[in-house]
Amino acid sequence: MSQISILSTKTLSDQQRQVFIDADFDLLEQDFIEVKNNQFQLDKFNTNLIFSSQNAVLSLMEQTGWEVLKTKTVFCVGIKTKDLLEQNGFTVSVYMDYAAELAEIITLIYHSETYTFLSGNLRKETLPQALKDAGITFNEIEVYETKLAPFKISDQENFDGIMFFSPSAVESYLSNNKIKKEICFCVGNTTAAALEEKKVKQIIIAEIPTIEDTIIAVLEHYNPEIIEPEAQN
Repeated sequence: MSQISILSTKTLSDQQRQVFIDADFDLLEQDFIEVKNNQFQLDKFNTNLIFSSQNAVLSLMEQTGWEVLKTKTVFCVGIKTKDLLEQNGFTVSVYMDYAAELAEIITLIYHSETYTFLSGNLRKETLPQALKDAGITFNEIEVYETKLAPFKISDQENFDGIMFFSPSAVESYLSNNKIKKEICFCVGNTTAAALEEKKVKQIIIAEIPTIEDTIIAVLEHYNPEIIEPEAQN
């Protein structure tokens, strides 16, 4: 059997990369988006904080005096975002895998609270629109900026699969490249939806929206017997 070739549309960590090396996959990594943290004031925050990504947490922690916000209750999207917040002293009251799920919990159970949503420039309308529709008091601070970083993959490259981790990466990739016969492995439903809009058919979505689970989806598809417990850590 020929070596499986995978493209990752973001640079992986050493541990994540090692999984592919151990599995004898051919891996190419290329960042198709760039993230720039913004500077902002810490004096306009409501009682609760909402984070929909790790990028927003990292941007907050670049601000002088951010530690004063650790007393606030946090609502967030994603287990990795939750882990990062808790590792840095925040108390996460509720986390969900997707923004729509978090919006539903907030509007149904916590609608009398006030919130500050720390967001990026390309965030979806899902969460803020739900808060507006429910008449919930909130403000939004754009704490980071995502920029597309298009890159033309050589026509000589032939991949079996491509890993996508955001709708922005899908847009960036498709600006200079086409999806031919590759299977697209997506971190979550929102990323998959961006591919579906482009009429891409072969899509596999990770069980849990993390990079690690996207990698597991790749391994399970091509060679399920090589999956070991440590691959999920």
